[in-house]
Amino acid sequence: MAGQEMFFGDNEFIVSKTDTSGKIIYGNELFIQISGYSEAELLNQPHNILRHPDMPATVYKHLWDHIRQKEEVFAYVINRTKNDDFYWVFAHITASLDDNEQIIAYHSVRRKPDMQALAAIKPLYQALINAERNGGIRAGEALLTSELQKRKATYDEFVLSL
Repeated sequence: MAGQEMFFGDNEFIVSKTDTSGKIIYGNELFIQISGYSEAELLNQPHNILRHPDMPATVYKHLWDHIRQKEEVFAYVINRTKNDDFYWVFAHITASLDDNEQIIAYHSVRRKPDMQALAAIKPLYQALINAERNGGIRAGEALLTSELQKRKATYDEFVLSL
């Protein structure tokens, strides 16, 4: 992994909001600070500006599939900063709805991840990336499904159990 790992405090939260296409419309001070981008550089950019190459596409697909169905998602995510450093988060992502229950935005609150949980997540994510490289996203999805079936859990149940 290139770059240095960045950390933030146990009682700090990274908050961002995107429009329905995934473009950033809000970021709190910690989000801006840890990303290394200015607020002007982040606003109206796709949230994947922070995507780290070690983050499996399979997990992102899971995330989007669920939040588009108005389901909350919990996930461990590795993000890349402007200068190629990186930071891990435990994210809670939800859809923001209007009065007619239509999705108008997505809201994410991220906290410092549990280090023991990351010890379980990192090898899984590496296996997913390897599967994706060899067989595309379908191979990653098949591997994730298999791993979750072994644990008799959904992805959310798995990450919340760590």
